Amino acid sequence: MKKLSILMVIAILLTMSYSCSEEFLTKEPPGSTSENVFYDAKGIDALLIGTYAMVGGSSLWEISWGASIQNWTYGSAASDDAYKGSEFTDQVVVNDIERWEVLPSNNYPGDKWQWAFGMGVDRANKTLRVINGTEEAGTITADEAAAFRAQARFLRALFYFEARLVFGDYIPILTEETVDPSVVPNQNADGAVLSFIIDDLTYAASNLPSSQAQVGRATKWAAKALAARAYLQDLKYTDAEPLLDEIIASGQFSLVDEFIDNFNIATNNNQESIFEIQANVNDINESLNAEMGIGLNWPHGGDIGMCCGFHQPSQNLVNAYKVDANGHPMFDSFNDTDLANDAGIASEETFVPFTDVVDPRLDYTVSRRGIPYKDWGINRGSNWVRKQTDGGPYLPVAKPFFKKEERYNLSTTTGWQTGINANNYRYLRYSHIILWKAECRAAANDPGGALTYVNMIRNRAKNSTPVMGKVMLTQLPPSVYPWGDEGDVDWTQPAANYKVEPYASFADGTEAMKAVQWEQRLEFATEGMRFFDLRRWDNLPNKIGGKSMAEILNGFATADLRIRPSFMKDASFSENDKYMPIPQSQLDQQPGVLVQRPGY
Repeated sequence: MKKLSILMVIAILLTMSYSCSEEFLTKEPPGSTSENVFYDAKGIDALLIGTYAMVGGSSLWEISWGASIQNWTYGSAASDDAYKGSEFTDQVVVNDIERWEVLPSNNYPGDKWQWAFGMGVDRANKTLRVINGTEEAGTITADEAAAFRAQARFLRALFYFEARLVFGDYIPILTEETVDPSVVPNQNADGAVLSFIIDDLTYAASNLPSSQAQVGRATKWAAKALAARAYLQDLKYTDAEPLLDEIIASGQFSLVDEFIDNFNIATNNNQESIFEIQANVNDINESLNAEMGIGLNWPHGGDIGMCCGFHQPSQNLVNAYKVDANGHPMFDSFNDTDLANDAGIASEETFVPFTDVVDPRLDYTVSRRGIPYKDWGINRGSNWVRKQTDGGPYLPVAKPFFKKEERYNLSTTTGWQTGINANNYRYLRYSHIILWKAECRAAANDPGGALTYVNMIRNRAKNSTPVMGKVMLTQLPPSVYPWGDEGDVDWTQPAANYKVEPYASFADGTEAMKAVQWEQRLEFATEGMRFFDLRRWDNLPNKIGGKSMAEILNGFATADLRIRPSFMKDASFSENDKYMPIPQSQLDQQPGVLVQRPGY
């Protein structure tokens, strides 16, 4: 088998029972497993595959937008990286996430809760019970049981890690020994949830192999990498760094030569990947084995014509890719003025893209007018954006999109979410490890160590091939699609003025930390991490380059009025907005058991 996900449909048929209810504590939820399955190695493996299937939300399109493993709402649109996109009147509840006005009745956090506990943790725990029972019956050996158990506990830890990112520590701790989840409270001792996650991952790392024959399955390195990220959420650098060191010392991973190869279907499961969410299309109706959670986030109109225009990069993010004469970020002045954009300018009207020098990762992350968009053609601006006044002038996030030549082969041929494709999501990759290691060194006041690791990433960006094709046209009516007339694009030139250079030195750990924080934004932009990074860095002595999370996000909202005059008007971020509220639907099912976060 090429991918674990190829078997998902088999696992779903074997292990799923369906219900229309979203109330997982009173009825069996969609995707919940039955324990009356094959009590042998084959049956356990089917259950495990069904649990893996839940990671990407397979078969859950009806709730997946709020539950997406890519966290485009909670980690990206809630930050300064991206806008909800589309238009104000579509998926209105996401406006509240972007504006930090989420109520307990908002169904998107409800989806995340249901996915994490009612589906993911539920499957993992039921699988663990079957493993235990099968081992006790002597049908499998202790070694086989440990290997199966390690995968199930890794997956349970992943679901808990994701839930903790969104809801913090106000979540119930449910194990395979929990008889009745409805009586388990969500108030825990300090550190209990993190300890539970780490315990699962420690067991997984001790019992998983270094590599798997079937891509998509967890390895010991995936468990160590996820444990390191879990520690970093609490700034536990001395706990995270040894795990990062082990991964680096293993020699099993390396940076791919081209930055964009972390986002191409053709380079899925490459040497940089540590744990990758597998995506298959056209192997089941609606392509449910792909990532349905970002099914709305594709170009909406114009020549491409998919759906639905959500998750558009922000002007703030575009400005962040500015560089100075040395090819370094403009940390303090990047957002003083906006790089030129075509907001309010029709495609048929004249617009000249900016000639400012920028980091080349910009045009692989953001698709903007006058720049080639993969192999689809010249981005024609306004005609390709659903509604610029609400979503800004940039196309939906470019990284997960596919190439035109891959359409209907590696993109779905069924359903209405026609942007769904076979591009895997690199959940944990070696570039994460390198920049987390740089962060640990900066926190330890080792500027030289931080320099070594952050420059590995910057040198990769410098040596990667930039977006090529200098567009000579300034008016882009429909007749231009895809590439205009001969000579309208000079393919011998880069699409824009690009420059990125490594740093020569850092004066101290504080300066190193600022550079590392910036690098994480540039490298992982729009990948659902930014909000969570801002939140954890807010607890550092110097916070985020000397600014608090509130200062950064409120400053973003104010400056964004230059781009979208009304969308963020009067929006205000406060300490209470760092986590989502506990869904009201869950509180109503467990009165007196589950409690709401303070402040809601």
